[in-house]
Amino acid sequence: MKRIEVKAETPGSVIRHEVSPGDTVSEDDPILTIESMKMEIPISAPVDGRVVEILVAPGDAVATGQTVAVIEA
Repeated sequence: MKRIEVKAETPGSVIRHEVSPGDTVSEDDPILTIESMKMEIPISAPVDGRVVEILVAPGDAVATGQTVAVIEA
């Protein structure tokens, strides 16, 4: 199995997780939601697979390009 890093495309603050480690996701399923410039922006799975870990918690600030989760494809 290949491990894929899910990265934030924009800076912001994590609002909530949409899935938990161990959950199965399909490509484009939301992994978590961040708030940036008063907008809620979902961060989606780039591939089908299983969520191995989520590296950020609600309230955490994230930077553009930061790895926020890992999926095993």
